[in-house]
Amino acid sequence: PFPNSSDLSPSSFILASIPGLEAAHFWMAMVLCSMYILAVAGNGAVLLIVKTEPSLHAPMYFFLCMLAAIDLALSTSTVPRVLSFYWFNSREISFGACLVQMFLIHTLSAIESSVLLAMAVDRYVAICHPLRYAAILTNAATAKIGLVAMARGVLFFLPLPLLLLPLPFCSSRVLSHSFCLHQDVMNLACANTTPSVVYGLTAILLVMGLDAILICLSYVLILKAVLRLASWKERLKVFSTCVAHVCVVLAFYVPLIGLSVVHRFGKNLAPLVHVTMGNIYILVPAVVNPIIYGVRTKQIQRRILSLV
Repeated sequence: PFPNSSDLSPSSFILASIPGLEAAHFWMAMVLCSMYILAVAGNGAVLLIVKTEPSLHAPMYFFLCMLAAIDLALSTSTVPRVLSFYWFNSREISFGACLVQMFLIHTLSAIESSVLLAMAVDRYVAICHPLRYAAILTNAATAKIGLVAMARGVLFFLPLPLLLLPLPFCSSRVLSHSFCLHQDVMNLACANTTPSVVYGLTAILLVMGLDAILICLSYVLILKAVLRLASWKERLKVFSTCVAHVCVVLAFYVPLIGLSVVHRFGKNLAPLVHVTMGNIYILVPAVVNPIIYGVRTKQIQRRILSLV
């Protein structure tokens, strides 16, 4: 039998360290800090350029701004706390702060997934129904899509910390990552976590899973439309407008799937794998997204060069 839950409610959790690499924490933090600075600078530049460049005031770039804002919020909700751990050995995070951080990570990830789906629909409409594009994706419709994406993320993932709040926790309070994730925290509970497991899996499947399927469906329809074009030159020209979005989708879903696999099958893996996969999931999309769109969008290129 488990002890009384009141004796096991944690005041804090312990963030994961990498055994044997404590001496390298300073340099690991320097790498993370550099990536974080790149993420802030890159996504901040995207927001500034789209705001000040009238030719970019279109749904595709408004969605890009949403993506940049989400990446800024997601990295800022985790990286400063990770840096304080690596630089100042501040390994404890309070139970409440952990639940808030967990909610932000999962909710912002869900919103980003929804925005990526909206960007796929944007490309589908632009390629398959170009004459109706302006009528379908108006500025008002774009704003509503952003609000729906936000509401969807909050409504689906708010129950996650609420389901963990009443659970008793065992004496081990050491997490597998340098920040708080639902499955990681849930695994430390010494009670029946079936409701939390079922709900967490359902939320992931209904949000990220469904979005991934619909994104794939959008590209199947786009490919069918592209293959109807007369020449390969025309096909490549049209599909090249989707390359940046495809790369951004891969940058989001590949780390997400990798982290899920590590959680599901990697219990015996070295702590370095868990910590590294977690940091990749949080930082890599935020760093590479503005680079991808900076390379693929001539207007953004020109403005960046003028700022430099």
